[in-house]
Amino acid sequence: MSTSIRTRVAIVGAGPAGLILSHLLAEAGIESVIIDQRSRAEIEQTIRAGILEQGTVDLLTRIDPNTRVHTVGHRHDGIELRFQGEGHRIDFPGLVGRSVWLYPQHEVLKDMLALRLDAGQDLRFGVTASRVEDVDTDHPRVIATDADGAELVIEADFVVGADGSRSAVRPAIAGTSRDGYFREYPFAWFGILCEAPASADELIYSNSENGFALISQRSHEVQRMYFQCDPDADPNSLSEAQIWETLQSRVPGTTLKEGTIFQRDVLRFRSFVARELRHGRAALVGDAAHTVPPTGAKGMNLAIADVVILADALNALLTENDTRLIDGYAEAALRRIWKAQNFSWWMTSMLHSLPEHNEFDQRRQIGELRSLVDSEAGRTYLAEAYTGWPLG
Repeated sequence: MSTSIRTRVAIVGAGPAGLILSHLLAEAGIESVIIDQRSRAEIEQTIRAGILEQGTVDLLTRIDPNTRVHTVGHRHDGIELRFQGEGHRIDFPGLVGRSVWLYPQHEVLKDMLALRLDAGQDLRFGVTASRVEDVDTDHPRVIATDADGAELVIEADFVVGADGSRSAVRPAIAGTSRDGYFREYPFAWFGILCEAPASADELIYSNSENGFALISQRSHEVQRMYFQCDPDADPNSLSEAQIWETLQSRVPGTTLKEGTIFQRDVLRFRSFVARELRHGRAALVGDAAHTVPPTGAKGMNLAIADVVILADALNALLTENDTRLIDGYAEAALRRIWKAQNFSWWMTSMLHSLPEHNEFDQRRQIGELRSLVDSEAGRTYLAEAYTGWPLG
């Protein structure tokens, strides 16, 4: 049995991009339907990183003046670059007048899910999109299957793929699910969550003779830390003592506060940009359109920047029949996407060791870091890019 429903905008994916897009559309009087193959609990309990740029926090505050980002989240006014055993703080407000907030993505999702459901958003969990049809017409369709295995057809005026790196919408826009610009890095991050007090007030990015490490936080009681490892590393191959020994060896000059490790994983590094972001009456946002290495803290922020551009374009298209902004969506979004790709690649290459690196490469890398911290212009560029360019 097949069920058909009609809406103005069909959004595939209930991540930050899809939820915020639905809110911005609702503000413009445009109805939407969101589907996601996960349950609400799965969405809210999948723990992911979350450094929010100033513009992202400003948008979340405009959407909900009572957002928990200001009560549960933590404002960070800088980061520390550590190399040769010394720390060098990058002062964000002093350099560019902006900050970032440590507020994990799953907390943003809890906030936005509650907000959209309270507003009466048609949001359907456990619904899996299989394909998108008729994007070259004025009435594209999403073909999906609900939690009971029944077919669901969503007829819309526009379809948005906000469904992550394995997007079911991407083939209708880019031709195939893999069509795009891609780079895989020859290293990964070994990540842990541990029960311990914070080892530092702000993030520490450390380049050491023993390899890279990132010392981050989640709360006063839970901390997140990473160190560079082989992409094929087994997260269960090291004892807790070995993990702490590795981390400590990579942040010389800082004494880490240890605690029980309750989660460990290996995070591979990839860069990707879909060859096409929009075709006919369908467009991609967020991880469906691009992925970046986590070093530059750009993932969720870049998705929200896409959404701000697309929301304006859909408002013009669907309320005024003005096609100019939607025709320019890809070009406008790609300007920021490639800036973010460059920044993420730059941070990654400056701080990590490649398998082919020799002593020259190691010394050149230190020269690059030294040139950065010794230059106000260099520190300003890092602060500007890390805290985020203007949205829209």
